[in-house]
This record gives sequence, structure tokens and C-alpha cells, in this order.
Amino acid sequence: MKVVIIGGVAGGATAAARIRRLDEKAEIIVFEKSGYISYANCGLPYYIGGVIEDKGDLTLQTPQSFYSRFRVDMRVKHEVISINPDRKSVTVKDLESGVTFEETYDKLLISTGAKPVQPPSEKTAKGNVFTLRTVEDTLAIRQYVEENKPKSAVVAGGGFIGIEVAENLKELGLDVTIVQGGLQLLTPLDYDMASFIHAEVRRQGINLLLNRRVEGIEEVDGNTTVKLKGCNSLTADMVILAIGVSPDTRLAKEAGLKLGIKGSIVVNEKMETPVPDIYAVGDAVQIKNFVTGNDGLISLAGPANKQGRVAADNICGKESEYSGGQSSFIIKIFGLTAASTGINQNMAKQAGIDYDKVILSPMSHAGYYPGGKTMTMKVLFEKGTYRLLGAQIVGYVGVDKRIDVLATAIRAGVKAYELAELDLAYAPPYSSAKDPVNMAGFMIENIKDGIVKQWYIEDEERLLNDNNVILLDTRTVKEFARGHIEGFKNIPVDELRERLHELDKSKPVYVICQSGLRSYIASRILEGNGFEAYNFAGGYRYYEAVKKDKALIEKTLPCGMDGQG
Repeated sequence: MKVVIIGGVAGGATAAARIRRLDEKAEIIVFEKSGYISYANCGLPYYIGGVIEDKGDLTLQTPQSFYSRFRVDMRVKHEVISINPDRKSVTVKDLESGVTFEETYDKLLISTGAKPVQPPSEKTAKGNVFTLRTVEDTLAIRQYVEENKPKSAVVAGGGFIGIEVAENLKELGLDVTIVQGGLQLLTPLDYDMASFIHAEVRRQGINLLLNRRVEGIEEVDGNTTVKLKGCNSLTADMVILAIGVSPDTRLAKEAGLKLGIKGSIVVNEKMETPVPDIYAVGDAVQIKNFVTGNDGLISLAGPANKQGRVAADNICGKESEYSGGQSSFIIKIFGLTAASTGINQNMAKQAGIDYDKVILSPMSHAGYYPGGKTMTMKVLFEKGTYRLLGAQIVGYVGVDKRIDVLATAIRAGVKAYELAELDLAYAPPYSSAKDPVNMAGFMIENIKDGIVKQWYIEDEERLLNDNNVILLDTRTVKEFARGHIEGFKNIPVDELRERLHELDKSKPVYVICQSGLRSYIASRILEGNGFEAYNFAGGYRYYEAVKKDKALIEKTLPCGMDGQG
């Protein structure tokens, strides 16, 4: 059996190694148009900033090492320029010699990945406009920084790559501006969770311009100018384009393969295209969302690796299926960590799922043990069925541990209230006897049992204009004085039983405290004394972070908030 693979990195290289482990006799050829066949894609921004010092550390395998171990013919700087399904061959150009030739296959695997989205731009004489996808891109950026000592940079795009590059350039001492087309960074998160990231980015001295759209780059009078739609232009010594990616599927389209969302390649659960003996994996393919069952795109290394393994299994006659992705990710933003798994609120709405949520602010480990940090956790679940839909966490310590537990729970079909039953490891330096994941489960269990009713930040305007409700803040007098929501009455929770006469029992009471715990206790006191009570999801700490961010966005949006900036 002869297998040809177009593209290396995560999907292609994984498939090649797996095919060899399953079939010692197969002839395997990988064509990769860059100079590297297997590299740490996610580590590229950290080489720019010098966190990863040796460029050799980015390369997981070389053509020589891959051949020595797996006897796979890895041909770098070879670009496949066409796929010919009718004669089961590919046309290949050797980029060094310029020679074009045809290679036949029994099985073909397409792993062409995604390509950066670029705004219209003119090439600058300085060569200071970059995208970041390959090792070559990374080396070019670092070389430019070392040789030209730029003082400023504009990063267009606030996704994973944009944020990581911005952080690394800032750590090198550059004046960095992030320009993001939408109203938040990291769109897989809900806006309220992204607001904590905005605060950290600003705190680190990065200029954050939200709701601006880059519409072109020019060199004017020797200066590199980034044109923003409807706004004043920016000048910078260098520009990084990280606006996003789209499936790189020109070859598939020209070969007549079926295409789906954004031109992605349509495959089944075996990673097979409708054309016999042609498979596809990675950022170029359309997959099923594990939570919703809907078609979608996931540009992450983990799913690409898994898909490569599944495709290899089926190429070798071993039954294997890819059951879909849930977009689990984690990212470092200076000292902060953000992570997510499953779907967010917007995705739930789009899928027509009736959902609910809990928001909590637990400590990363036992409060009495030094070094604990508060994290913000949001867990979504389906009303009625209590199916786990997704989770988002932003914090400093222990975020990775909790998001992986929640990702596993989603995959395993654990009910949201069953999180309370998970037997998780505990010692004071690492967790609490009631782990944050357990706490989320306790809260959801209380909702299921009718012990707790919630209100949310999106209810604020309605409640503030309703004279038939009581708004109650149960923090201490000092906490209340430092900041509160106008219109709320302050009765500390420890005084509530003695002051119930101050409240009108005929009106529902909407309660808030700093993190949600004291307001929960207050809600139980109220319910136990004949009141109807609702506990705020998230606490005043969460409320204040979201409201401050919204105020800053409005203040710094001279282009308006209509999406045209």
C-alpha cells in the first residue's frame, strides 16, 4: 500500500507515524511545502519573545529523524499543486529545483491546515508586516526584532496567536497595540469572562482597541500605517496580522471534493471524503461539534492529532471514528490563565438549546494555605436534562486542572449536578475539600432541587426599573461603601435575621454579595422566613469586573459601537 500525505505538522505527521506502527510494509510519502515537517506550532510566539531560546526546540522531528525511526519519506519544500483523483495521483513541485512531477497513491491524506486571513495591504519596503503560521514566519519575525530593534508594534487580531504574540513583544519592551474587530478578545469565551482578560491586558500596558477593523496597511512617508475603518490610522515599526484563519482547501476545491463551512473539506466520522481513498484531517476539515452535533470548524492541535490517528487507522483497515470536538483550550495571558471547553452562551442560543449557568469565584486551594488565588468559573448546562454544555475559567492557579476535569465530564456524559459527587484529590496546597468543580455541582444541584433561584447581570436594568422588587446587598458596611450597585439596600448577612422587618414580604428579594456565598446564605434565610429570594450569579466581584470593562470600552470607542469601527 502506498500512502501520500499532503502536509505535516499535527495531523499529517501523526497519521504518518500511526500508519507505520500499523503497517510495517506501507510506502509512506509526506509532501510539506515549508522547510519543517513536524514542529511545535503553539510554541511559535514564545520563540519570538525569547521564552524558548533555541529554535531547534520548536522542531519535534526532522526529515532525517522521522525516516530513521519510521521509514517515512518526508519531503520538505515540496508543494502539491494539484490532486488528480481520476488517476489517483498528485502533481508536486520541488520548490528548490523547480522540477514538477507526478506521484501516484493508493490512499491520499490531505492535511493542508488553515491559512491566515489578511486585509488588503501594500508590501512595505521595510518588510515589517508579518503573519505567523510556520517556523519560517517565526524566524523572520525574531530576526526582524533582533536586527531592527523596533519600538512599537500593532497586532491585528485578538485570538490565541494575536494575544500570545502581543504578550511576547511586550515582554521584549515594545509598545504594543492590539486591534480587534469585535467587542472582545478570545471569542470562544463569553464576553463577561473575556472582560477579565481585557483587564489583564490593559494592566500590562498593552493598548487595547476593540471594535476596530483593519482595512489596509500602507507605507506613507517611510512610516508603516495601519488603516482602521472609520477611525484614525495607527503607525508602528512592525505589524503582526493575526486576524484569523480559514481552511486552506484550494487543492480540494480544484479536485472537486465536497466543501462545507468556509470552504472546509467535508468528511465522515472516519475522516473519509466522498471521493474513494481520499481522507482529510486538521484545520482544513469540517467536523461535528461534540456538544451540539452541528457541523463546525476547530483550529486546534489536539483535534488535528486525534483526527490524524483516526484517518491512519481507517487507511490501514482498522475501524476507528472521530466522535467530534468540544474546542477545549487553555491560554496564558501574562500571569493570567483562561480556559474553556464545550460551548458558550452564544453557541447554545444558536443551537436552540435552553440553558442555564452558574458563576462562582472559588479559591484555587484551601484559603488558609499560602498562595491561593481566586478564579472565576462559569458552567453551562441544559435546563431540564442538566446535560453539561460547557465551562469557562479565568484565574491564576489551578485553572488547567479544573477545565480538564470539566472537559472529561462533558465527554463522559456526567450530569451537571453530578459534579458534586466527583471524588477529586485534595491537599491544602492543591485544592479544597470542596473542590471548585464540586462547588459548581453543589450549586447546580441546589437549582435542580429548587433550593436556589438565580438572577443574572443581564437582568440588572430591568430590576433597577422595577418598583415591585427589593434589591439587597448582604456584604459588610465597609465593603458596600467601597462600591455597590445604586438602588441596592445594604443589610450584612449576619444582621439579616434581626432586620427582616425592614423588608416587604410581598416583594421578591434579589440578593448580591461579593462572591455569591453570603448572598446564598441570605437567600436561604429569606426563603425560610417566607420571602421569595433570588441569588445573583457571580457576586459583586464579577459584576464590577464586567461593568468596568464595558465602561472602558464605551469610553475608548470614538468610532461608535455599531460594529463599523
